[in-house]
Amino acid sequence: MSEESANSGGESTLTVLLAGGVNLAIAIMKLIAGIITGSGAMLSEAAHSVADTITEVLLLTALKRSERPADRVHPFGYGKERYFWSLLAAVSIFASGAMFALYEGVSTLLGHGEAQSTSLLSYIVLAVAFLLEGTSWLQAVRQVVRESRAEDRSLWTYLRLIDDPTPKTVLFEDSAALVGLLLAFGGIGLHQLTGSEVWDGVASIAIGLLLACVAYLLGRTNRGLLVGRQADPRLVREIRDHLTGAPEIEAVVDLQTMLMGTDQVLVCTRVDFDDSLGAGDLERACVRLASELTEAFHDVTEVFIEPVPRSDPELRATVLARYGDIAERWSKP
Repeated sequence: MSEESANSGGESTLTVLLAGGVNLAIAIMKLIAGIITGSGAMLSEAAHSVADTITEVLLLTALKRSERPADRVHPFGYGKERYFWSLLAAVSIFASGAMFALYEGVSTLLGHGEAQSTSLLSYIVLAVAFLLEGTSWLQAVRQVVRESRAEDRSLWTYLRLIDDPTPKTVLFEDSAALVGLLLAFGGIGLHQLTGSEVWDGVASIAIGLLLACVAYLLGRTNRGLLVGRQADPRLVREIRDHLTGAPEIEAVVDLQTMLMGTDQVLVCTRVDFDDSLGAGDLERACVRLASELTEAFHDVTEVFIEPVPRSDPELRATVLARYGDIAERWSKP
């Protein structure tokens, strides 16, 4: 693992630990306030923080288990464990947070909730929670902004292409937490001003819908990574250019990449070598090119090179179906 990858992993761990400690403290405060006041919005926020705490535990599990080295059973390593546990974290947000908040909101609107009372305690808890969540949110923002700048990308492009779901999960859940606190504050405040519990129920439902949206976005990200997403398009282009620049290669016929984990890319390429090369020259060229790719691109961990004729009609049709006309430009001019 490169020094850059190790530093990123260490910062991800710090981000998760900070978010986990904050969420646990906030969950206890919200639960106490919710029980005392009977506020559905406050209880929904307590469930929200419990879900976030469970999420951090799952993310810590993801970070630790994904770092295990490759072995006989898993020759490509355990990098995708990070995506699996992060997917469970998204499910936790929905199951533990969104469903409970929606239930509390509907129960309050239907008049089946607990008797409620307004209390200064609710406002104090929400204010303290906002400050604590803000601290965790700032750490997550600092990490993703620093990493996006290091890759010379906009923040949104970086979040779309990120291969480490941990900081994205913490950023999204902390952002949802801050918005949820504002919704709870509004619901409790309007309940106090109007005397109607409807506002408390509406706030709970809004919190539930917010968590459901966050869970969906994170689930979609991890689904793509688990299925086997292509590496960063910029990296793919650089690998292709490196291969086409090799003197032994006439054309890159096919180039496939897949994220095997955070900062772990599998490269499989079919190339048309110069027909004048002998078997020994071909073998040495494959070994040299694989070594060059792993040294030039730190994320590349495995390289497979297959010599093929570019004129094969079946292979050509397969590549064109996958990449379109762009595959035509992979040959040397």
